[in-house]
Amino acid sequence: MIYFDNNATTRIAPEVFAAMTPFLTELYGNPSSAYGFGRDVRGAIAKARESVAALAGANDTNEIVFTSCGTESDNWAILGTLEADPSKKHIITTRVEHEAVRRLCEKLERRGYEVTWLEVDENGFLDTDELKKALRADTAIVSTMLANNETGVLFPVEEIACIVKEHSNALVHVDGINAVGKIPLNLKNTEIDLFSISGHKFHAPKGIGALYVRDNVRLPSFLIGGGQENSKRAGTEAVHQIAALGAAADLVRDCSPMNEIFALRNRLETEILNKIPNSRLNGTDDYSKRLPNTSSISFSNTNGEAILARLYDSGVCVSTGSACNSETRQASAVLQAMNIPYSDAMGAIRFSLGRYNAAEEVDFVLEKLPGIIKDLSAVSA
Repeated sequence: MIYFDNNATTRIAPEVFAAMTPFLTELYGNPSSAYGFGRDVRGAIAKARESVAALAGANDTNEIVFTSCGTESDNWAILGTLEADPSKKHIITTRVEHEAVRRLCEKLERRGYEVTWLEVDENGFLDTDELKKALRADTAIVSTMLANNETGVLFPVEEIACIVKEHSNALVHVDGINAVGKIPLNLKNTEIDLFSISGHKFHAPKGIGALYVRDNVRLPSFLIGGGQENSKRAGTEAVHQIAALGAAADLVRDCSPMNEIFALRNRLETEILNKIPNSRLNGTDDYSKRLPNTSSISFSNTNGEAILARLYDSGVCVSTGSACNSETRQASAVLQAMNIPYSDAMGAIRFSLGRYNAAEEVDFVLEKLPGIIKDLSAVSA
């Protein structure tokens, strides 16, 4: 199988699996226990926290709080901020956020909060002047992603954070979930207050994430119970998952392997656009402003799900957009926000490469895809 859907999830790296296995077998103690068997396990959590802090470029390990997933991290960042200051009822976010942010903000609108939805242009870029105009005294939080999960377009989150801090007292939350492990991070040199991480996007298992909470930010607990995670998140720690996240953080901290993925992605993208009629890139063609592994390409007047199915029959996994929105049978909300024509948006395919992909796999897709598009275009005609 050729797996070109690494923005949806990634395979568990062998060294990550090795790191988590002991905590599923002989090292099964509860890290909150007072005796040595528990303390031994507790050390693995501390080590993992150091690794994730180093990956994020945090100033202190205490700024890393383990969660169950990226969705929890996103939800906690926003809901916790609102709970901390109930007098502030205004939220700013964008039209192209992941469902974990977008749907939460839609729900908050229905509950009486006011949400300013920042638009993007046809390349997927924000207008930071619009952000500046939207900021108010009652703005509680500005939540924006670092990298779009469908197009790979990067937002200037450091600049965004500076604008927010210059013109308001709002907190800045960044959904960094699809950027971690693909581009370098150094949060301590930014004004970002909250940053969401999800392990399964960079070769850890599903069910583990983290939230970076800057040391001067007081965020109410999302889960109520014991005093785990320095009383920031209750619940017995999933030590095997946490150890895996730490090992994955160590693995992807070096982003140099992405240079090879960048080259493979570029060749795949360039040859598709040059050789297949009526294909178009969704998002910017400026490589410096896009993830090195991601291409969203539309094939006009074809059906993305049909393309996906034909590729899968050939042994290739891709997606039509966000894996969290794959059942709606509608044009992607991201592509709609970019004003991509419906005839193009419904024929969109996302290729997202990863560290385990190879040149021969790109060759295979480039061999199979033109015929698939030709056949499907003929049916549409």
